[in-house]
Amino acid sequence: MGNALTQKILITLGFLFAYRVLAYIPTPGVDLNVIKEFFDNNANNALGLMNMFSGNAVERLSIISLGIMPYITASIVMELLSATFPTLGQMKKERDGMQKYMQIIRYFTIFITVVQAVGVSIGLQSMTGRSGTSAVMIDPTMFTVITTFSMLAGTMLLMWIGEQITQKGIGNGISLIIFAGIVSGLPSAIGNTIASVNSGETNFLVVLAILAIMLITILAIIYVELGERRIPISYSRKTIMQNQTKRVMNYIPVKVNLAGVIPPIFASAILMFPLTMLQTSTTPWVTAIADSLAPGGITFNVITFFLVMFFAFFYASIAFNAKDISDNLKRQGGFIPGVRPGEHTKDFLNEVASRLTGSGAIYLAVISTVPFMIISGVGASFYFGGVSVLIIVQVALDTMRKIEAQRTMNQYNTLGNVGL
Repeated sequence: MGNALTQKILITLGFLFAYRVLAYIPTPGVDLNVIKEFFDNNANNALGLMNMFSGNAVERLSIISLGIMPYITASIVMELLSATFPTLGQMKKERDGMQKYMQIIRYFTIFITVVQAVGVSIGLQSMTGRSGTSAVMIDPTMFTVITTFSMLAGTMLLMWIGEQITQKGIGNGISLIIFAGIVSGLPSAIGNTIASVNSGETNFLVVLAILAIMLITILAIIYVELGERRIPISYSRKTIMQNQTKRVMNYIPVKVNLAGVIPPIFASAILMFPLTMLQTSTTPWVTAIADSLAPGGITFNVITFFLVMFFAFFYASIAFNAKDISDNLKRQGGFIPGVRPGEHTKDFLNEVASRLTGSGAIYLAVISTVPFMIISGVGASFYFGGVSVLIIVQVALDTMRKIEAQRTMNQYNTLGNVGL
């Protein structure tokens, strides 16, 4: 590997290590024993799902307990607004405008984090252990202030780490943070499953069924993620003569899943925000709503299914710009056989992308819900469900592609330096 690639990998690993260290820094003023008792009784509801995405930071009430989800929620809102208001959409396309756009997302992240942190701190004040010990060991008002600032600092640090990985490391920083959080909890989930089998609480056949579901899910993800529609391109003789010494791509690759891992992450972020607020309340009707939205239940999975479908179409429409592709083809003297350049090419590409996105959206929605429902039905950990497996496999594939692309670029740079 080249020095540049090695440096990028080391930078990525360094930032991910810093993220894992933050997960072990508790919020000041809480009794961790009471928190552990409470979490043990709520490991299979929304708190368990939040704990998985935060890298087990919730069960330790770390300063990064809210995870990266406030930042993702803010990004979702801004994406929706930019698609609705042309001014914001144009801002994203300009260099200076993009900086302002990201700044707005950061401010909105602060707002969401403060709201969630205040809700969590108020909920903790009414929490007691089995012996009647309060979870909060200091003055309630002071605790709310300290918790809000601690969690705000933790979330902003995570946001900064994610941006640094994206800019200086390998892969998408936000996706890698979620990936690292899920992977960090896999050993304990596997250990708990083995202990459960040894104690006789779980049948060994159930474990085999879980392994089979995970294997089928992984194979399905790899098969679809590597699938693409290759639209052939022809070039005029003049263009071919001008590029004799260069490789001219003769097809446009359009992935089946254009949205990648974003839809399930966005869907989870949207669901986590209200569930976090509902979990902190002791009001009976609020608790009833929280129970009806418990992960693994029918309501939760139905909402997840439609949210994943929506974000798959929404994000694919942003990621795949048929007009830009059509304009670039026309500028380079390329065309799709049987399709006129310009508007006809754009319409053709949009039609192909829409059909593939339909299949990709259904695939993402099914993978995000069906394995999760089966796993939850047998009482297994969230870590073996469809969303976690989907994120792990997709992020791993995407990171490997970026490493391979970096290696290829380094080879071309080396050949250029020696005059070849």
